[in-house]
Amino acid sequence: MTGAGSANAPAGGPGYGPTVADVVGGVLADLGAGHCFGVVGSGNFVMTNALRRGGVPFTAARHEGGAASMADAYTRMSGRVGVLSVHQGCGLTNAMTGIGEAAKSRTPMIVLTADSPAAALRSNFRVDQEALAGSVGAVSDRVFAAQTAVADVTRAFRTAVARRRTVVLNVAIDVAAAPAAATGPVVAPVPLPPVRPGAEAVTQLVAALRGARKPVFVAGRGARDAGPSIAALARACGALVATSAVANGLFAEDEFALGISGGFSSPTSAELIAGADLVVGWGCALNMWTMRHGRLIGPGARVVQVDDDIDAIGAHRPVDLGVLGDCAATARDVLAEWGRSGARQVSGYRTPEVAARIARTGRWQDVPVDDSSTGERIDPRALTIALDEILPAQRIVSIDSGNFMGYPATHLSVPDENGFCFTQAFQSIGLGLGTAIGAAFARPDRLPVLGTGDGGFLMAVAELETAVRCALPLVVIVYNDSAYGAEVHHFGAADHGTVTFPETDIAAVAQGFGATGVTARSVADLAPVREWVERYRRTGRARPLVIDAKITSDGGAWWLAEAFAGH
Repeated sequence: MTGAGSANAPAGGPGYGPTVADVVGGVLADLGAGHCFGVVGSGNFVMTNALRRGGVPFTAARHEGGAASMADAYTRMSGRVGVLSVHQGCGLTNAMTGIGEAAKSRTPMIVLTADSPAAALRSNFRVDQEALAGSVGAVSDRVFAAQTAVADVTRAFRTAVARRRTVVLNVAIDVAAAPAAATGPVVAPVPLPPVRPGAEAVTQLVAALRGARKPVFVAGRGARDAGPSIAALARACGALVATSAVANGLFAEDEFALGISGGFSSPTSAELIAGADLVVGWGCALNMWTMRHGRLIGPGARVVQVDDDIDAIGAHRPVDLGVLGDCAATARDVLAEWGRSGARQVSGYRTPEVAARIARTGRWQDVPVDDSSTGERIDPRALTIALDEILPAQRIVSIDSGNFMGYPATHLSVPDENGFCFTQAFQSIGLGLGTAIGAAFARPDRLPVLGTGDGGFLMAVAELETAVRCALPLVVIVYNDSAYGAEVHHFGAADHGTVTFPETDIAAVAQGFGATGVTARSVADLAPVREWVERYRRTGRARPLVIDAKITSDGGAWWLAEAFAGH
């Protein structure tokens, strides 16, 4: 190991030899773990401190579920492997919803968890942790012994990075306490080269593009690092560009960008996507949300899917052509073949008329608002449009789940794909606050902004103390309808007594945690937000700001109808 992170460094002072726990933390540090979040108990105490000695920053959360969302968001937005550290048994079970979200999103992070000794059959901490991890789609691995500790940790790290998987690394407490020694530093495995597409597939995709009059590219999570290559090909073949929700912002500067494809599409974007005669999904599942249950694929349109995971191709809908390859490598190879085949740059869908239409009506901010504000409650669209103007443009927006979620997703602009963190694979409320904190640590150069509902915010409110303690200049927009709004609107005229609540003074709750609290019933009530932003701009520092926005009812958002249509 290197420096203070050496696995040979004494764990408890002079006279104490190193243990497997020290080796595990030291190896993870050497391999390049970026940040560790967690709740420390006796089972993971030594491993966490070994990570810290290795130079990996640690943030203590108030609940393992919040820590899991922090590690997930940090990994997504930093490009480095985040670590979640938890105690055996109850520590892991507390974190499982956040781990499930990460696993379903293929977030390459490590869950470092203690485990009960194999012989402790009647321990109250004992749960089948391997089965628990597998049940939500995570990969379960284990440190088996002192002799294999370095290889075991390296294998788990390699799985996370090379296979883009959330790996739960179990370390039984008796194994963790065993004497161990290791030499180092341990070098991270050489990354595998990107998967290049086959020549025949490249030729077929070029032919499909040459035959298309109105092509549209939809880029997803797997294309977040391929934006420039995809954009160059789109310019050559005349394709409009859009993204799935998780890749929002990827083409922010392109005049022919349609924003998010799916339930969050503006009317103009939805119409233009549905008018395509060729839809190419780049690292995108083309699932029911992104394609509105197929309604965004016009009659007779051909569908192509590019992905480096063969199991992803055609998983959600039939495709006319599947291309197995890394998105950036495929886009470059197709562009090169486009030129070699004698094809010239064509206008395709990129006409002056389409550009003018996108500029005029392509964004939700451009759609007129029939303001439903009452004086006591504010229209969520008017609220979000006003905040979009007030908050600095260099921001990183995180979204919790719920009826409100389309407003910050559609009406808050982001500078690029590194400005939007969307943790919705599991569709669980309550992940937003942890997500925003993890994103803030990943991108300290940007203002972290969270859009959340009152239900999700109160579910996770303990982590507001984490944000205050860490002095994060976090803006939390609480779309407060005093209800679990999705259920209120979905179940229509039913008895809503189980999903509605008395009004809560969330601004006062925030102030009790040491944050700044503002209640907004009208746009005029946002004056304190402007003052907060001015202080932040002058100093670069500010206490977390919680905006308790008392919103009007929208009768059930269109994106909610899209989501429930799949149930």
